[in-house]
Amino acid sequence: MTDVFRTRSPATWKPHALWMCQGLLALAFTAAGVQKLLSTESMVTLFSEIGVGQWFRWLTGALEILAAILILIPATAIVGAAMIVCIMLGAIVTHVAIIGGSAVPALVLGLLALVVLIGRVRQT
Repeated sequence: MTDVFRTRSPATWKPHALWMCQGLLALAFTAAGVQKLLSTESMVTLFSEIGVGQWFRWLTGALEILAAILILIPATAIVGAAMIVCIMLGAIVTHVAIIGGSAVPALVLGLLALVVLIGRVRQT
């Protein structure tokens, strides 16, 4: 029984962990993007507070859904993760500088995307 565990490389869990992170990010960003594109009341209010117009809500929602799709495709996962990192940097700055509230969720998602980005770059 112990021989089974000895034959496996200690790094076999890493690709599985990256895929789990990618799946979680895809779910989170699909949900967030859909809320923005469906013009939920909370999103319309949030982007009104930001003050750049509702067109930015549409753009952000579309970019979030695009990033969610890209992060699930092996050939484009690096691009999707990089997009999410950039989107979350913008969200952190927006929370800190404009709307207030906690930037922790954006920070956590951004760091998770950064882990995926670094992990996938190292695999190439």
